[in-house]
Amino acid sequence: MKLRRIHTIHRAAAGPKRFPPLVFVHGGYATAACWDAYFLPWFSDRGFDCHALDLAGHGSSEGRERLDSFGLDDYAEDLAQVAAGLDRPPILVGHSMGTVVVERFLERHQGRAAVLMAPVPLSGILGATMKIAFTEPAFFDQQACATRGEYTAETMQTIRDVYYSAETSTEDLLRFAPLFQGESRRALLDLSLLAMRIGRPRPTLPVLVVGGNADAVFSPAVLGFTAARWQAEVAVIPAAGHTLMLDAHWETAAERIAGWIEQQP
Repeated sequence: MKLRRIHTIHRAAAGPKRFPPLVFVHGGYATAACWDAYFLPWFSDRGFDCHALDLAGHGSSEGRERLDSFGLDDYAEDLAQVAAGLDRPPILVGHSMGTVVVERFLERHQGRAAVLMAPVPLSGILGATMKIAFTEPAFFDQQACATRGEYTAETMQTIRDVYYSAETSTEDLLRFAPLFQGESRRALLDLSLLAMRIGRPRPTLPVLVVGGNADAVFSPAVLGFTAARWQAEVAVIPAAGHTLMLDAHWETAAERIAGWIEQQP
């Protein structure tokens, strides 16, 4: 495994460490900072030792100038590098593209448990891309504007429609803007061809699959397929959109995840 300089955000547990460390893996177009708006402080206050990594080419990690050269296997190596530096196998929390990174990590490495938030379907992202192209034809232009930091009223409305619930405020969307960036073309290709990949045997570990009832990217109707693959529990967060850790309903998602973790042996 090639080591890279991977930046992490660490929020220590308030009080004694009662649980294995949590490692949060962001999705496509995002950075580790997306977890630090709400989830990291909330979980650390609840007694969890929290780590969030910037995948290669993202945020403050190495490789921004060669972002398009990194694929999902590279991202899984980044996660393995961070996990190896912890004192015990972590509980992994991935969002969207980050769920695929978590799954690839688990093909070769140990984890205590995993939470897959708004997971990429087993068939990949082509179906979701086509659906958005038909239902939100302005989305791809507006997403490009957003990744350049160019926000208009139309950009904000389109981003909210696709990624968030209707209850998420415009003020919050503007506050979240610096937490996102461009994504690797190679990683997006990997996600498009996901159905063609034959995975390795999966380990047996507790898994929770979480989705938003108002997710316009990956319908909650497909959560069961990911859950079946992992023999996992499913939690659907009422009214929540795709970006569960930043959505107006983020705390409901956090409560559901923490409660599940606390019930594990």
